[in-house]
Amino acid sequence: MLRSVEQKRQGPVTGGAEDPRVTELRSAVSRLRRRLAAHPGEFADRTVAEEELAAVAAMAADGIPEITGLRRSLLLIAGAIGSVSALSAELREVRRAVDLFGGPVRGRGQG
Repeated sequence: MLRSVEQKRQGPVTGGAEDPRVTELRSAVSRLRRRLAAHPGEFADRTVAEEELAAVAAMAADGIPEITGLRRSLLLIAGAIGSVSALSAELREVRRAVDLFGGPVRGRGQG
């Protein structure tokens, strides 16, 4: 049976729909990974960012990720690429996608 790209993204045809938060997280991580790969500049923590993005992608591929692990990875990614302004929009999308799993951390603005 042939399946469309969208069906492959949504997972098996067994009838179980993927959680929309997971879909959003996977999309945001994918966009940031592509932009990071295309970014011509080198910076010290690029490898850290790439590894953590791969870890978040793996968490999302396994289903509903654990929020503590997501937040830890987000902090490492933000620390690694936070000063690269060309990636700020995609980093913001990943942060918003992570927030879907548990909302903003208390004491922080809605940004």
